[in-house]
Amino acid sequence: MVWIIVAVLAICALFVIGMYNSLVRLKVQSESAWADIDVQLKRRHDLVPNLVETVKGYAGHEKQTLDAVSTARHRAMSATTPSTKAEAEGMLAQSLKSLFALTEAYPQLRAVESFTQLQSSLNQIEEAVQNARRYYNAVVRDLNTKIQEFPSNTIANAFNFKTREFFELADGTERAVPKVRFEQTSR
Repeated sequence: MVWIIVAVLAICALFVIGMYNSLVRLKVQSESAWADIDVQLKRRHDLVPNLVETVKGYAGHEKQTLDAVSTARHRAMSATTPSTKAEAEGMLAQSLKSLFALTEAYPQLRAVESFTQLQSSLNQIEEAVQNARRYYNAVVRDLNTKIQEFPSNTIANAFNFKTREFFELADGTERAVPKVRFEQTSR
């Protein structure tokens, strides 16, 4: 009889350990995925001043637009939670769209190779941010589900696991990657 009780307790202990470890694994994956998003956003933030400087050389009198981009970049860099970061990144995306809209009025800017390279880099970064955001949200979905499902919710509550926020853009227009079409100029 004692062996049966010991066996049942051992099975219960293994079950609890397994649940706890799976919650820890998902928590660490979500933290790692968030760090990946931060890396991609930092790459974007580092690119923005170069874009602003390049545009400033050709359209320096468009100070309001250039200042809006710089302000949005600063706000995006200082945001910390997924919801505030999503909001700030949305504002940055909108201000970048305004910046790229300026290129329509300055054909000589569209012909500058460094600007086209910066635009290409930004498009690649935007794609990497999108991929990182999808992965992060998938891991957060799995973690949040595990925290709320029975019986793992009892382990999650006992060890104080908390659900995480998704990284979502607030507005559908913010989901679009800023794009500029460059026309080939003859030299």
